[in-house]
Amino acid sequence: MTNFIIRKFIKNYKDVKDAEVREAYGITASVVGIIVNALLSAAKIITGILFNSISVIADGVNNLSDGISSVITFIGFKMSGKPADDNHPFGHARIEYLTGMILGIAILLVGFELLETSFKKIINPEKIIFSPAMIIVLILSILSKLWLSLFYKKLGNKISSSTLIASSTDSKNDVVATAAVLLSVIISELTGYQVDGYGGILVALFILYSGFDIIRDILNPLLGEMPDEEFQKSIEKMLLSYEGVINIHDLIVHNYGPNRHFSTVHVEVDAKDDILKSHDLIDNIERDFSRELGINLVIHLDPVITDDKEINSLKKMTEKVIKSIDESLSIHDFRAAIGETHTNLIFDLEVPDSFKMASSELVKLIDKKVKKENETYFPVVKIDRNYVSTYMNSPKMK
Repeated sequence: MTNFIIRKFIKNYKDVKDAEVREAYGITASVVGIIVNALLSAAKIITGILFNSISVIADGVNNLSDGISSVITFIGFKMSGKPADDNHPFGHARIEYLTGMILGIAILLVGFELLETSFKKIINPEKIIFSPAMIIVLILSILSKLWLSLFYKKLGNKISSSTLIASSTDSKNDVVATAAVLLSVIISELTGYQVDGYGGILVALFILYSGFDIIRDILNPLLGEMPDEEFQKSIEKMLLSYEGVINIHDLIVHNYGPNRHFSTVHVEVDAKDDILKSHDLIDNIERDFSRELGINLVIHLDPVITDDKEINSLKKMTEKVIKSIDESLSIHDFRAAIGETHTNLIFDLEVPDSFKMASSELVKLIDKKVKKENETYFPVVKIDRNYVSTYMNSPKMK
């Protein structure tokens, strides 16, 4: 069924990196969600009213909120697909995150309202009118929501949409919630105990959990999260594959919406190479990244000396000192200003998040260890930590 819908309603469905195709995926998923949730909501609310079940009504309201969420998702995909303009040079793709946030807040409001209603039902219980029609509606709902969860997940993975993946999770939670309602109805009929209100509370808690989960997932890209590890490795592997690239560092990836990446990186090349040749290499890399990965890449060129024995020896000594402090530390952009009375060892020090020593203390320790090697050496350290660089110099540097 899912493949049929994709082929029927999405032109060029294989080209998922195309903005229009991606928008078509999102709109198709939203329309299917609206239809399925509207039908389920109407069936459950009518059934719950007829047979006096607050948990079934709550489950129907939950489906209604899901339908409204699908409308919000529809609007989000339409707006996020708008091209860049003078006021928004990076495009409008982040609107998808904002609509996801609105979706999460709407779900929370529904959850709190149902929680209150269910508590009132526990305090003043009313007998459920048992009916096979109610059982059939709930079973069909479970099957429909299970399919919708798989449908959202498949489309979400195809276009890397956090909103659709969140909708998939929400639908999967609905399966569990509806199963709990079904169980409460059966228990009430078999035992005579009115547990309908408790079933409503369980549904409300699932709704609240889904809302918090969606907001948490949407906040990460809005605040600026670390790029996916596999995505980062693919960038590094591609950069290092070019002949003439010695090493790379200071890779930063900015996310301006799903599949909208802007990136900067420092690329080391041999200082002896002709500057025009190196510039041509950089141009080719930036063009390839734009064409093959859709990444707007800006490269800073770092010429490094590779055949100076004295500088190489100083670099090797410095690397040994750094590794003696912690194996996770590494240096790049090493240079040496060699004078008659002292030598400045200039380098960037990359510090991982797991390293907890304060930057000032780390620089002092490096200075102390370097001085043990030679008192005329003065390290000039630029610390890179979490894409934020702090310039730190040896206190005795001249």
